[in-house]
This record gives sequence, C-alpha cells and structure tokens, in this order.
Amino acid sequence: MNVQEMARQVKEASFALGATPLELRNRALKAIADALKDHKEDIFAANARDLSAGAMLPAPILGRLSFDDHKLRDVTEGISGLISLPDPAGKILFKRELDEGLILTKVSCPIGVIGVIFESRPDALVQISSLCVKSGNGAILKGGSEAKETNRTLFSVIYEAGVRAGLPEHFASLIEDRAAIEELLGCSDSVDLLIPRGSNAFVRHIMEHSDIPVMGHASGLCHIYVDKNADPDMAIPLIIDAKTQYVSACNAAETLLLHKDIADVVLERLKHASGQHVDYIPAQSEEDFREYLDYKMTTKIVNDEDEAIAHINRYGSHHTDCIITEDEAAAERFQTLVDSAGVYWNASTRFADGFRYGFGAEVGISTGKLPPRGPVGLDGLVTYKYRLKGNGQIVGDYASGKKAFHFVDLA
Repeated sequence: MNVQEMARQVKEASFALGATPLELRNRALKAIADALKDHKEDIFAANARDLSAGAMLPAPILGRLSFDDHKLRDVTEGISGLISLPDPAGKILFKRELDEGLILTKVSCPIGVIGVIFESRPDALVQISSLCVKSGNGAILKGGSEAKETNRTLFSVIYEAGVRAGLPEHFASLIEDRAAIEELLGCSDSVDLLIPRGSNAFVRHIMEHSDIPVMGHASGLCHIYVDKNADPDMAIPLIIDAKTQYVSACNAAETLLLHKDIADVVLERLKHASGQHVDYIPAQSEEDFREYLDYKMTTKIVNDEDEAIAHINRYGSHHTDCIITEDEAAAERFQTLVDSAGVYWNASTRFADGFRYGFGAEVGISTGKLPPRGPVGLDGLVTYKYRLKGNGQIVGDYASGKKAFHFVDLA
C-alpha cells in the first residue's frame, strides 16, 4: 500500500475516532499501557537489536535510542497522567445568542490527522500515539531509522491494543521508509497537520515542500545567563542539571552566558563541581553557538544583561532560555525581552517538557510565534468549530432591517 492510500485510511478512521466517547479513549489508553508492560521483553529485545546496529553512534544518541525499564515506566506513567486529564475536545469555548432563538457556540474539536516525523527516540512514539488517541486525532508516525526495530514493535503493541479496546481500525499508521516522507508531504487531502522534530534545516525543508500546515519543532539552542547578582551556590547545580541531566534532549542548555563580574567565579566552580565531565568551550566565532547534544557547552562573557538578551534573541532557537539572578527587576526584564517559548528565572531548562508541565506528554515543542507554543500537549492538538442553532432564521430579514442582532453572551 502506498502512503497516499494509507493516509486516506487514517483520514477515514479519524472521523470515527473524533466521535468516540472519552470513556472509550481512556479505556484504550489503559489497554495500551497494560500491553506495553505485558510485551516489555519483546520491546527490549527489539531495542537491543537497534542498539547493536547503532553501536558506533555517539553515546548521547545511544542514550536517546535506548528503551529500558526506566523509559517504559516513564511512558506508562505518562499515559496514566493523560487518562486523568479532561477531554480537550467538546469544550464550549463561548456561547452567544445572536438573536432570540439563534444561538452560536464555539466548540473545541480534534484537528483530524496529524503526521509526526520524529528523531530516534522510541519513547516519543508512545507519547505521540497516546496524545493523539486522547485528543481524538488520527496519527501517521515516522521515527528515526536507527530505532526502526523498536518503533515497529512498539507500534504493533499500541495498535493491536487500541483496536481490541474499540478504537477504529487505521486510527494510526507507521511509515518506516525515509522516501515515504516525501510522499507524505503530498497528502494534503488527508493530513491536516505535520509536526517535524529535528534541525532547523529539516523543518524548513518540510515547510517548503508541502502544502500541509506545519508546526515547527526546530533545534534546541538553549541558553543560561548568569547575572552579576546570581547566587553561585544556586547557579552551579542548576547549570549542571540543565547541561547534563539528559544531555541529548532538545531542552539541554548549550550556551552559558556569564556576566563579566561573576564569570571567573562560576567557571572555576563549574570545573570542580561537575560530576560528569563537561567541556566549557570559550566562544571564538559564530559557529560555536550551536546545539551539541553532548557534554560540551559554549561559554561567552558579556558586559551586561542587555548584551545577553541581544545574544539570545540573535543566536537562540527560541526554545527555552534561563536567567540566574537574585535581582527581581533583572529577571523581569529578561523574561519580558527574551523572545523564546520558555523564559525561566532560576530554574533548569530541562523543565521545558509536556509531562513536567502537567500536560501528560507532548508531541513536541513548538518554537514558532503562533499558538500552540512551547510543549504541545492535548490543548495544542485541537481546533474548534462554530455551531449555529436556529429555528428558521434567514439573513434577508436582518439585511432588510426587519430583524436586528442583539448579541448576548451566554457562556
């Protein structure tokens, strides 16, 4: 079956999926979580094959690729969290009486079919699938080739459990061939939204080669600015966490900006405090301001807060950036002027995550200006429609002046 036919099947299923009651979708999520636990040995065996095939990959990439008991626990806890959340679809956003007996209601509803192209993180497949089930959206998934065995096994477990629990056939589909991505870009009649997760160049390629709306999840060039009024006792563990807690994540800090009055103290303490070796690399050129996904961090000394803000707005990816300071006015200025989806004060950039925000999980982190922005959870996977209920009203009566609108908000 070609990608276009597969996409049409998911599109047809999405209409039925979007109409399923919340109880059925929650029951399916519970069945999926149970099935993942029941088939964990099959999943781990598939992951071992991927890890063996990718043995020469850099250690941080292998960390992303690994799917072990810890990640299984994380994804199943994420599913449990999703089950406890309210239905994002069917919410009345407003209700207005246009005239007597003429009622307009704005109601949230699923987007339809969402195509997600994601990196070599098998846990992302589980998170994305479960978010789409909860929100009533059909899903077309394309993971990194390094994780093909794990993704195939995970998808099989999820799909079979979902259908057995009552979800419509073809509620989700997996594509494995990289060439199929180009076919997917042409499925504008079936796919309603694309979410590419990867480099800026990759996201731009998707945008330039498809008529399908794209929610860009570009690279994570995250910054920490240590202000002159920072507390070094706070700053050191915070920087280490942001850089090393999960070094290959898109919300790991990549550039450390240091106020000139505190730079020497912080750098000296970092070199002796880090439990995991990090190379702190003084910036020599613009090429040093990059996403490493490794135990490396670019450092730059700045004269003041304004220079730090200007640097972040120029070189950052508008993902997540942090200021460390005891000066509330400096923090307020930083959080107002830095143009990023997440702007933190005295908190690790690693908090930029749908699960940690209480969203249950996320399909990605949107770095664009239009909503949704930041970690995209359930509320980012619904749109809305206007429902109008009347009793025979016609526009001609209002155009002629026979009748008049009076606009009364009811909810």
